[in-house]
Amino acid sequence: MKALVVDDDRVLADLVAFSLRREGFEVILAHDGEAALRRWAEEQPDLMILDLNMPKSDGFAVCRRVREQADTPIILLTVRGEEDDIVRGLELGADDYVVKPFSPRQLVARVQAVLRRTGKTPVPAVRQVGELMLDPSRREVRLGQGEAIPLTPLENRLLDYLMLNAGQILTIENLISHIWGAEGGDRDMLRQLVRRLRSKMAQASPGPDDPNTPGAVFIETVPGLGYGLIVSFP
Repeated sequence: MKALVVDDDRVLADLVAFSLRREGFEVILAHDGEAALRRWAEEQPDLMILDLNMPKSDGFAVCRRVREQADTPIILLTVRGEEDDIVRGLELGADDYVVKPFSPRQLVARVQAVLRRTGKTPVPAVRQVGELMLDPSRREVRLGQGEAIPLTPLENRLLDYLMLNAGQILTIENLISHIWGAEGGDRDMLRQLVRRLRSKMAQASPGPDDPNTPGAVFIETVPGLGYGLIVSFP
């Protein structure tokens, strides 16, 4: 699925692009209104994330032009929190808006909600780290040519997040927040979840489960800090 991100703040545009790529989107960037319309016509994206304050045609003008020709879902990004601006954007045909500053997690949730409402729900991308492959939509993991092993929803969410951040150690607090969110989790629940996921990964392996084997993929524990998905090298 393809997303067009339009913002003259290049740092913010790159952050938004990074967050969307982690969710499996192909991302196109534009940094002014004219470029946005040109890239939209060329690429025909499935979604547009559009800043209001831009040179060479503001976001209102871009939104109006796009909506005259297509029903591409549009989410507005703006530092303007005034009701009049929000109402104007929605009246021009925008599907949603996010007021800066915002968290990448919030933006991704808004994107997913808009796509669901417009019938364009994205299929989660298949993840691969080394020979370890995860199909989040089917909740299955396999290693190389080994057997596909089914995962529970929590195991699937944990492995997906570890694979997105492969090579990094994620803190216990970060993992608990991502996996359980507002429902709440704790260190013991996370520890048990990691143990079960390691067991499933071992089942998926066609050979010995040895972290010292070159190319092996395993979950590393850093006591007192957290966990990370690591690929061993010779």
